[in-house]
Amino acid sequence: MNKPPRTAALIVNTKSRTGQDAFREACRLLREGGIELTISKAVEDPSKLSDEVRKAVEAKTPMVIVGGGDGSISSSVDYLVGTNTVFALLPLGTANSFARTVNIPLDVPGAVRVITDGQRKQIDLGMIDDDYFANCAAIGLSPLIAESVPHGLKKWLGRPGYLAWAAIQMARFKPFHLTITEGEQVTKMDALEVRIANGRFHGGAELVETAVDDGEIVIQVIEGRLPLKLLWSWGMSLGGPGQVKGTVREFRGRQFRIETDPPLSISIDGEVLAKTPVAAKVARRVISMAMPA
Repeated sequence: MNKPPRTAALIVNTKSRTGQDAFREACRLLREGGIELTISKAVEDPSKLSDEVRKAVEAKTPMVIVGGGDGSISSSVDYLVGTNTVFALLPLGTANSFARTVNIPLDVPGAVRVITDGQRKQIDLGMIDDDYFANCAAIGLSPLIAESVPHGLKKWLGRPGYLAWAAIQMARFKPFHLTITEGEQVTKMDALEVRIANGRFHGGAELVETAVDDGEIVIQVIEGRLPLKLLWSWGMSLGGPGQVKGTVREFRGRQFRIETDPPLSISIDGEVLAKTPVAAKVARRVISMAMPA
């Protein structure tokens, strides 16, 4: 088995929901597990985390361990593409959707065991234009929530607070016109939400039957103009991707063009980083990651 390296940088977003409590515990457990930490940084300003990851990769650190939520992961993976540095994850966010996708335990000791005893594996990333992402991008209500959620709500109230804010924003939400192009095939429809998935989970719920090494990007569209259809699809998500599939129109492939009228913001792993129109595609096995054995 191709095990992860024994030398690493640990970079933790201590503004993530459990970051402050997890940093010292992770340092101790990693060292006890035989990992030499040449860099260990608790980053209080999340906007500086990706820069610390970049420096660690440029220093040719064999493995970079990122502690944070899905946004921290998405801002980090760009720097690992095309390098020999292995990516490892401590899930410290609210939903931890990407960690769920790759079956990494959500507690610090469990996540550390993956790093010390797991295997390294090449995985796919998604791309929105030139921006790599790990798990899922979304158009519709998700960016509206991400743009407006009060500072600290997710940290202090977790998923219940996030869902309560989502319910409030539903009143502001309007459906939109969507065009999806794959090669010569053009599909037009009214839409309530679009998910562009490399991983199985979004918002902590399992929505997509896919894997991070299958060479496909998956687009799920909740069609129509009645917001009740959105609530219905969300409700079905409690039953897993088999139930969700009956509430969405799904597209699978390597590359798509996505346009909306009006142009809309796109949240990428929880952070609003793009606006339609965009190209959405899969980047095949472009980083190496520490995964469960």
